[in-house]
Amino acid sequence: MGRVEKILTVFDNRFPEAHCELNHSNGLELLIAVMLSAQTTDAAVNRITERLFTKYRTLDDYLATPLETLEADLKRLGLYKNKAKNIKKTMTVIKERHHGIVPSSQADLEALPGVGRKTANVVLSVWYDVPRIAVDTHVERVSKRLKLAYLKDTPLKVEEKLMRKIPRNRWSKTHHQMIFFGRYHCMARKPKCHECELQSLCRYPNINIR
Repeated sequence: MGRVEKILTVFDNRFPEAHCELNHSNGLELLIAVMLSAQTTDAAVNRITERLFTKYRTLDDYLATPLETLEADLKRLGLYKNKAKNIKKTMTVIKERHHGIVPSSQADLEALPGVGRKTANVVLSVWYDVPRIAVDTHVERVSKRLKLAYLKDTPLKVEEKLMRKIPRNRWSKTHHQMIFFGRYHCMARKPKCHECELQSLCRYPNINIR
């Protein structure tokens, strides 16, 4: 069994039901949740959106509220002022250029204020079912520890290497499994190396990759 095949088999055994843990019921909510997740845990975002998505049900609800009010609603999150500003701007762009519908193309998503490649990939993968690998801190850490990428690689380079090594029909599934693996097993601090089937493939014992 090759390196990649072994890694994917372990992922399948450990996290067969891995999924997006950001709460959402439509594409707009998913987009906002992912925007809010920058430098913040999914759990913290879910605590905020539980109330946020009850108060703001449509794109127009965000547009109608003053920026200061939205900032107050996001205040428990890091970078809340910048996130509130980008959400307001993004809602305007979606309404004026995309008829109120979250765009389904990579270019259109990345053109939205506050939306980078990772956020666009998550929306495409989770909501539009387009095969994608979104590289967040967990995916980057796991990829580098398991020697699927070099330590010096940028997130984009990590994404490109994963897409070459992993079958396309597994991209989205593997993306979520890598997040679960990094979040619940191969953590930045105190990873569970003693119970890991991939220890022989990992460079962690020799270098700390956070």
